[in-house]
Amino acid sequence: MKHLLLIVVLHLPMYSQNCVNRRQQERCLEKITLYNLTQSLDDGCPWMWDNLSCWQAAAVKEVVSVRCPEVFHVLSPDDEIGWVSRNCTEEGWSEPFPHYVDACMTDDNTTIPDMNHASVKALYTVGYSTSLVSLTTAMVILCRFRKLHCTRNYIHMNLFISFMLRAISVFIKDEVLYAQEEDCSLHTVTCKTVMVFFHYCVMSNYFWLFIEGLYLFTLLVQTFFPERRYFYWYTVVGWGTPTICVTVWAALRFQFDDTGCWDMNDNTALWWLIKGPTVVSIMINFVLFVGIIVILVQKLQSPDIGGNESSIYLRLARSTLLLIPLFGIHYTVFAFSPEDVSKKERVVFELGLGSFQGFVVAVLYCFLNGEVQSEVKRKWRSWRVNRYFNADLKQQQRHPSLASSGVNGGTQLSMLSSKSSSASHIRMVSPLAETPPTLNMPT
Repeated sequence: MKHLLLIVVLHLPMYSQNCVNRRQQERCLEKITLYNLTQSLDDGCPWMWDNLSCWQAAAVKEVVSVRCPEVFHVLSPDDEIGWVSRNCTEEGWSEPFPHYVDACMTDDNTTIPDMNHASVKALYTVGYSTSLVSLTTAMVILCRFRKLHCTRNYIHMNLFISFMLRAISVFIKDEVLYAQEEDCSLHTVTCKTVMVFFHYCVMSNYFWLFIEGLYLFTLLVQTFFPERRYFYWYTVVGWGTPTICVTVWAALRFQFDDTGCWDMNDNTALWWLIKGPTVVSIMINFVLFVGIIVILVQKLQSPDIGGNESSIYLRLARSTLLLIPLFGIHYTVFAFSPEDVSKKERVVFELGLGSFQGFVVAVLYCFLNGEVQSEVKRKWRSWRVNRYFNADLKQQQRHPSLASSGVNGGTQLSMLSSKSSSASHIRMVSPLAETPPTLNMPT
C-alpha cells in the first residue's frame, strides 16, 4: 500500500512531480560527481540517489537524516513535513525509517493528495478569468468615451492593465510549468523567460496599487497640484521600478543561481531584490490607507456633514471596505512571513481570493462610477434614437406613400413636436388673454 501511494504521488500531473524529481536528481548527481573527484571513501556508504532523496556519504554505524523530498511539500503543511533517516551498515545503506509515506504524508492527504491544489487551481482560474473579462470591458468603456479621458482614469487604466497582465502571466506560467509532458523543459530559455515575465507582471500590479493609493492621498491632502506632471512620474514608478528590479534579479540569477526554471527561490538574498521593493510598496500603501481613514473620520465628523453618529460610522465602514481591495491592504497579512511558512494558506489567500481583486476593482472604479454610468446611458439613448430614425428612413424609402400621408413614425414625431411647441406658445400667451382690457376713461 505504501509503495502504491508513492507511485500515485510521483505521477500527479498537476504538480509536475516528475519534473521536480528530475531537478532534485540532477542536483544530487552533481554533488556525487564533485565528491568522487575530490574525496575517496574506502569504508562506509557512498553518496546515493534513491529516486526521492539524496543521501550523502557516511561512515559505518552513522545515521543520516534528510527532510522529506520536495514532491511531498505540496501535500502537507510545512510544520508537518517530517524527516527520513537511513543507517549506514557494513552491508550498505539500510531501508529508510520511518517510511516516506509515514513521515511525509499526513492522514488527510493519503487518499486524494491533489484535491487541495485542484480546488485552489479551479478557484483562481475562475477568479482570474472573471477579472480578465471585467477589466477588458472596463478598459473598452474608458477608452471609448472621450469625456472620461482624464488623469484619474488614466491611472485607473494603468491599474487595469497591470491586473490583466497578472492574470495572463498566471495562465502562461501554469501552461509552461504544469504541462503534462514526459520531457521536462525546466532548463529552457522559454521557461525562465516566462518566470521573468510573471514576476514583472505581479510586481507591476503591486506598484500600481501603490500609485492608486498615493494619488488618492494626494487628492485629499493637496487642493491643487499639477496632475499631468505627477502622472508622468506615476508612470515611471509604476512600470519603471519593476523593470529595473526584475532585470537586475534575472541577471544575478543567471550569474549565480541558474538552476531549474527559476520558479524556486532558494537564494533568499536574490529573491529580496523583488520581494523587498514589493513589501515596501505594500507597507507604504498601508500607511496611506491609515492616513486616508483618519482624513475621512475628520471629514465625516465635520459639522458641515449632517447625520447622527451611527450614520457617520456606517459611512466610515463603507469607505473602509471599499478601500481595502483598491489598496491591496489584504496583502499585508503575508508581507513579512517567510516563503516556507504558511505556504498553503498563502496560496489559498493570494491565488484563490486575490484572483478576484481585478473584478472588484473594475466594478468599483468603472461599473459603479456615476460619471461612467451617465456616459453609457447617454450613448445608449443616442443609439436608440439613431436606430429609430434609421428604421423610419428605411420605411419611407420602401413606402413613399406613407411619407406623404403622414402616418409614419417620423411624421408623427414631427407633428407631436409641432403640437407641443404650439401648446407651449398658447400657455405663454394665455395669461395675457385672460387679463381684462384696460378702459381709457375720458378726462
